[in-house]
Amino acid sequence: QVQLIESGGGMVQTGASLRLSCTASGRAYGTHITHTMGWFRQAPGQEREFVAAVWSSGSTWYADSVNGRFTISRDNAKKTVFLQMDGLKPEDTAVYRCATGLSTRPTIATTYEYWGQGTQVTVSS
Repeated sequence: QVQLIESGGGMVQTGASLRLSCTASGRAYGTHITHTMGWFRQAPGQEREFVAAVWSSGSTWYADSVNGRFTISRDNAKKTVFLQMDGLKPEDTAVYRCATGLSTRPTIATTYEYWGQGTQVTVSS
């Protein structure tokens, strides 16, 4: 069993920044090269969508809607993934969830095994 704990969400104005973090715990999780960590988000009444993902090797993927504004990174020793969000827009408002697993298709939610409960990000206009 792996637990993912997110933090860093909040309410900010358009153009502001937030930094989300997600830490994995449990002996089932490792920081080997094929273990993927990712971020997804879901707004009320909408489907879950991919935001960003990173392999332990450092390779990254971004949704077009956040590319250039968001940066994903990870600290393998701490089993933590970060999402630096700059230039936030109202359309970024959603519950953000981190996920991890042995995914080789990092943009696909169903390839992840473990999920956090989510942290709310609200961007006012």
